[in-house]
Amino acid sequence: MTDKYNITPVILAGGVGSRLWPLSRDTLPKQLLRLVNKQTMLQNTYQRAKFCCDFEKGMILANQEYRFLIAEQMLEINESPTIILEPFGRNTAPAIAIAAFKALQEAQDGILFILPADQVIRDNIKLKEKIQRAAKLAEQDFLVTFGITPTYPATEYGYINYKKKIQSHDGFHINQFVEKPNEETAEKYIASGNYLWNSGMFIFKASCYLKELQHYAPLMFTACQEAVKKGITDLDFFRLNEAALHQCPSESIDYLIMEKTKQGAVVPLEIDWSDIGSWSALASISDKDSLGNVLIGDVIGLNSENTYLRSESRLVAAVGIKDSIIVETPDAVMVAHKDYATDIKQLVQILNKQQRTETKSHQCVYRPWGWYKTLIEAPRFKVKEIMVKPQASISLQLHKYRSEHWVVVSGKATVICDDAELLLQEGMSTYIPINTKHRLSNQQEDPLHIIEVQCGEYLGEDDIIRFLDQYGRQ
Repeated sequence: MTDKYNITPVILAGGVGSRLWPLSRDTLPKQLLRLVNKQTMLQNTYQRAKFCCDFEKGMILANQEYRFLIAEQMLEINESPTIILEPFGRNTAPAIAIAAFKALQEAQDGILFILPADQVIRDNIKLKEKIQRAAKLAEQDFLVTFGITPTYPATEYGYINYKKKIQSHDGFHINQFVEKPNEETAEKYIASGNYLWNSGMFIFKASCYLKELQHYAPLMFTACQEAVKKGITDLDFFRLNEAALHQCPSESIDYLIMEKTKQGAVVPLEIDWSDIGSWSALASISDKDSLGNVLIGDVIGLNSENTYLRSESRLVAAVGIKDSIIVETPDAVMVAHKDYATDIKQLVQILNKQQRTETKSHQCVYRPWGWYKTLIEAPRFKVKEIMVKPQASISLQLHKYRSEHWVVVSGKATVICDDAELLLQEGMSTYIPINTKHRLSNQQEDPLHIIEVQCGEYLGEDDIIRFLDQYGRQ
């Protein structure tokens, strides 16, 4: 089927995905990870939308902490969407309202295709066809969601109960959204024949959604409208007004709008689909060996069956392991039985109570100018490897509690230290005393790598006072 409707995709890229720890963390959540192929989940989602919809510029909604990573990932695939920054999450109903207001602000009323950034869909051709059929309903002012035809009594997904068919269309009227059921209830849903998995994908006119929102949640409508109206453009991003968003309640679109509206519809989608909400879900769609093992990285699974083995930095050797998940990162190893994969979220909660940094960030931390990797950390000293991208620089800054010694490993470094400016080549070094304004820049065309040795009584990342920053950070 050829494209008939112009449809703007809105990708919801919030959330952390704690059930995919230790890979998914606060500063690098699952939608920004390369979990199923060489591209990140977000990149795969955007390109899927590009294939299925006729549009010039899509939208991405995400937490402001991820803005530079998202921009860089979009640059990798030669795309430049509108990136809307949320200072904090308010669930799906407000997020979609913000996208609708932004769409109306930038153009005439159009059809929006709402989709999460963390799903895997194998058949884009069939999805494209269904999107166009759903758009036909949206043109007649229906608020449409997609329901996945169940293939087994899943307990990890929510369900949509539907009733009579909408005349002359592929869609059905929605009766109820239900939470993730237990196995016995899920089996009853499947046997009834009128339940679908809740995909979290929607399609409707921006104006139609906002009309229903104003009717059912006027406070949310006004708060989102003000958040967009008073928002500002910052570099390549659109920042929502934080004060206005603080007035906005938090609620999902399912229960706030879709269950109540008389314009709701669900279109069944028979497709190879997965919501990557756990390691078990990821394992189920991954390529396996003859014994059902998924082997990624430097791993060996001797006499092991039905096990997901993943290594990010070193050899992981398993013997006689069955029905398990083993994931290694440079600073953590997670081992779980597949039956308890969803309990990893509880494990992360325990680690957070213990104030463990392993839930917050990886050993390698990304910044708009490049990245740094902590190699050694001990009382009173820390050693880092730092990479600065071509034509990039860290902020002009100082530290109150630590000094720094920089050694250039490769590339050329331009260094400002108080009033002095130095050009350091490979093998050269310099010393930055405590309470000294300094800046590291790479004015070359190749990446700059340095080794940084910190010394002092306190070595936390918050010991920084910025004076100038080209990325708008305070």
